[in-house]
Amino acid sequence: MKLQLLRNATLKLDYAGSTLLIDPDFGARHSRPSFTGRSPNPMTDLPESIEDILSGVDLVIVSHLHADHFDVVAQERVPKELPLICQPGDAGKIRAFGFTDVTELTDETVWRDIKLTRRDGNHGTGAVLDKMGSVIGLTIEADDEPTVYWAGDTVLYPPVIATITETSPDIIITHSCGAKWDDTLIVMDAAQTVEVCGVAPEKTRIIATHMEALDHATVTRAELRSLANDRDIAQDRLFIPADGEILNLTASN
Repeated sequence: MKLQLLRNATLKLDYAGSTLLIDPDFGARHSRPSFTGRSPNPMTDLPESIEDILSGVDLVIVSHLHADHFDVVAQERVPKELPLICQPGDAGKIRAFGFTDVTELTDETVWRDIKLTRRDGNHGTGAVLDKMGSVIGLTIEADDEPTVYWAGDTVLYPPVIATITETSPDIIITHSCGAKWDDTLIVMDAAQTVEVCGVAPEKTRIIATHMEALDHATVTRAELRSLANDRDIAQDRLFIPADGEILNLTASN
C-alpha cells in the first residue's frame, strides 16, 4: 500500500488496486476563520494541486462533515459521480451537494476487494462531545495488504483500545494534534498517541496525522517526536509524515 498525507486529515491511499481519498479538505491557506484567534485556517497550503490530488481517485470516504474533513471546496471539486462512503446520518446532506453514489457505513461493507468496517470514535469528552457530534473510524482490509485502522477524529478511550487489541492491525493512523474545544481535548494529543504505541502489538506501525494545519491544535510534530524519543519509540514504529509525504508500507516491513 501507498499512503500520502496531503494536509491535516486528508489522505490518499493506494490499496488493493484502488485509490481512496479520505476526508478531503481543499480550502486555500487562510480561507476559513480562526478557531482561537491565533491564525485563520487552514494554516498551510496543500502540497500539490487539487487536480493532482483527485487524479486516479476511485472512492471517497468522509468521516464527518466538519469543514476540515469535507470543506466547501471539496464539495464543489470532487467529481459528483465518484462513489462516496460516509457515516450514518450524513448521506442526505452529501446528496444535497450533488453527489449521486453515497453509501452510509452502518457496520461493514465490501467495495471492490476492500472490506471497510465502521469503528467507534469520541470527538471529545463531556459536554463537548455533544457539540462535536458523531464521527467514525474505519478498519480497512484486503488480501495481500496490511490491515489499516484509521481511528479518525477521536480521543483515546476504551472502544479505540478495544479495536486495537481485538483486530491487531498492521497500521494505525491517528489524529494527533491535540486540538481542543472549550479547553477540552477533541482528538489525541502527544501523550495519547504514545499510549497507542504502547497498546498496539509490536508489529504495528503508527502514523500520526492531522497536525500543524489548524489553529486550535496544541501539539506540533516536533513535540510529538520529542515525547516519543523520551519513551524510546523508534521512528520506524511511529511515523510523523510531513504534508505531501508518501509512505510505502507492507504488512511486514
